[in-house]
Amino acid sequence: MENKVQEAIAEIQRGTAEIIDIERIEKLITRYFQTGENFYVKAGFDPTAPDLHLGHTVLIQKLAAFQKYGGIVQFLIGDFTATIGDPTGKSETRKVLSEEQVLQNAQSYKEQVFKILDESKTEVKFNSTWLKELGTAGLISLASNLTVARMLERDDFSKRYASNTPIAVSEFTYPLLQGYDSVAMDTDIELGGTDQKFNLLMGRTLQKAYNCKKQQAVLMMPILEGLDGVQKMSKSLGNYIGVTDEAFDMFGKVLSISDELMWRYYELLSTKSLKEIEELKDGVENGSIHPKDAKDSLAIEIVDRYHGIGAGQKAKEEFKKVFAKKDIPTDIDEYTFEGEIWIGQALVDSKLVPSTSQARRDIKAGAVKLNQEKVTDDKLNLSKGEYILQKGKKSFAKITIN
Repeated sequence: MENKVQEAIAEIQRGTAEIIDIERIEKLITRYFQTGENFYVKAGFDPTAPDLHLGHTVLIQKLAAFQKYGGIVQFLIGDFTATIGDPTGKSETRKVLSEEQVLQNAQSYKEQVFKILDESKTEVKFNSTWLKELGTAGLISLASNLTVARMLERDDFSKRYASNTPIAVSEFTYPLLQGYDSVAMDTDIELGGTDQKFNLLMGRTLQKAYNCKKQQAVLMMPILEGLDGVQKMSKSLGNYIGVTDEAFDMFGKVLSISDELMWRYYELLSTKSLKEIEELKDGVENGSIHPKDAKDSLAIEIVDRYHGIGAGQKAKEEFKKVFAKKDIPTDIDEYTFEGEIWIGQALVDSKLVPSTSQARRDIKAGAVKLNQEKVTDDKLNLSKGEYILQKGKKSFAKITIN
């Protein structure tokens, strides 16, 4: 029993940025193993149309981990709070959606997230259900639980106040309403990103104020780096893997990450246990497992998750065939570099271009590829790993970065 609980806690802690009240989480999991009693794990989501990439799924993966150890996921669509707009890191309010649009978007969420979550252990909820009924008196009562001084402790509010940037009173209600969601749903644990800390803690504050006989634990997940291994995964930066990407493209994108970044992806995205990942890592380090085989395994797992079992192996075979058909000579010059290198410098040092200014021009013209993927970022830095660098149709170099 004790070993099971400790294994569960290790999996829950895996990859997290911060946990507040780990003791409560341990008690809930212990109780589940002893009595079978479930507990509630909440995460809130924007009701705008979801177009998820793997960076978004880091949080959803953690929700799925809780489901293994007794957690019932409260998948909360913030349809009411979206009419206010979360001011966290934002400079403008989101547009108000119709009820029909919210329902359509909720269905789109389900189609994507139930590839990760167990539907039988998930409750999809809309916070308009209880917030519409709160009324003016209820809202004033809710607001009385927090002082302006405490609200200004929130980092973005304090910065805006100090710089004389306007803060609407309505923005103060957002963290209060998010915290009240935890009161209404009787939440035991709430998950979110590190930028949501103030809002997440509000649930604890309000559960105490409303005599809920509990204060939720809070677990925060970090931001996943994109394919470049430097900046956060983002569609606007072009360094993302989309949940709805075709299997072939998804497989190829995973293979394009550096060997070093691969372990970060294993930690945050794989369902392999910590012990299995450690064994894999040891194998790569002692030379019994080739890094590419470990990366293939990760790519297959991710493709299988979003396209069905067997899709990953099929994508691997297709990738090999396509790669073999490409006009890549078997005998190409190889270069080894120590430490991270800017792609422009790599193009020069591997004699593919005469100068860094030419490298920039070629990248902007779409003439440079890295592992068969067109490079669009002329500031891209390459970290540890093996790459096929291509300029135009006939110039190739194999580079290894130690």
